[in-house]
Amino acid sequence: MKPYTHFTPEERICLEVMRKKRIKISEIAKSLKRDRSSIYRELKRNQSREEYSAVNAILLYRKRRKKSVRAARIKPDTDIYRFIRKRLKKYWSPELISEKWNRSHKDDRISFATIYRAVKNGSFGGITPRNSFRRRGKPVTRDRSRFNTIQPDHTIHEWSEETKLRLRHGDWEGDTLRGSPGKGGLLTLVDRRSRYLTAILINSFSSKTLKSAVIRACEGKQIKSITLDNGSEFALFREFEKELDTTVYFADPHSPWQRGSNENMNGLLRFWFPKGFDFHTISQADVDRVVDLINSRPRACLNFRSPKQVFCCT
Repeated sequence: MKPYTHFTPEERICLEVMRKKRIKISEIAKSLKRDRSSIYRELKRNQSREEYSAVNAILLYRKRRKKSVRAARIKPDTDIYRFIRKRLKKYWSPELISEKWNRSHKDDRISFATIYRAVKNGSFGGITPRNSFRRRGKPVTRDRSRFNTIQPDHTIHEWSEETKLRLRHGDWEGDTLRGSPGKGGLLTLVDRRSRYLTAILINSFSSKTLKSAVIRACEGKQIKSITLDNGSEFALFREFEKELDTTVYFADPHSPWQRGSNENMNGLLRFWFPKGFDFHTISQADVDRVVDLINSRPRACLNFRSPKQVFCCT
C-alpha cells in the first residue's frame, strides 16, 4: 500500500461508483491501492445519510482545509520577522534563512517556502524576490577563440588528490568578470576548500593588468595552486607563477564546469554587477562590500557555515 495521502477527486468519484455497486470495502481498497482503514475513514468523514457523494466529499474536504490554515506566522514586531528581515537585507536565500533559524529553534521551525511566500506577498516592504534573490539566467556566451590561446605548462588533469578533493586551503580557481566593452571588470579568485572569494577591480583585460591583479589578489594568502581558464588575458602566467612561487594550472577550453567554484561565484556576483555593467562607476571599496556579503553567507556545502568562517578559522 502507498503511504497515506489525501484522497484525490478521481479517487472519490471511483469510491462513489463502487459504493453504489455494493462492492466490498476490501475490494475497493485493493482497487484504489489503499488500506481499508483509509476507506473507512473517508466514508466516516464525508458520507451522509448512508450515501457517499464525491461532490459533497470534495466540498467538505475543501471547507476543512480552509479552516485548518494557520494564521500567518511572520508578523511584524516578532522575533522571527526581525530575524528574517535582517538576513534578507544581506541577500540570504530563504533556504539559508530557514536552516539558520531551525537550527536554534527546533520547536518553532519554519520552511523556506513560507519565507518565500511572505516575501512574494510583500510582507517585508521593498524586499521582493526580484531584487533580493539570485536568479538563474541563460549562461553568458563568451567571445573567445574556439582554440586554446595559451600553451600551458600544467593542466587541470595534473591536479593532486588534495586539490581534487578540496582537502586543503590554498588551491584557488581564477577567472574574469566582464562589463560593457571598454568598461572594465573584475578578476576573481575562489579558494576551492572554503569557497572564499576575493575580487580585484580592473580597468582593462590586458595581460599586464591581469598579472598585477593576480599578484595583488594573492597578497597575504596561502597560494598552493591557481587554476585558470585559457583566456589570452592570462598570457603572462609564467611571470606571476614564478613571483608567487606556486603552480598555475589551466582548464580545458570551453569547460567552465571544471572550475565550478569560480563559475558559481561569478554567478553570484552577477546579481550585483549584471551583464553590461560599467565597472568604471564603482571603486574597489564597493567591490569589497559585495564580496564580504558573499563570503558571509552560509553554504549548504559547508554544513551551513560561511566561507569566511571556514577560511579564517581552520
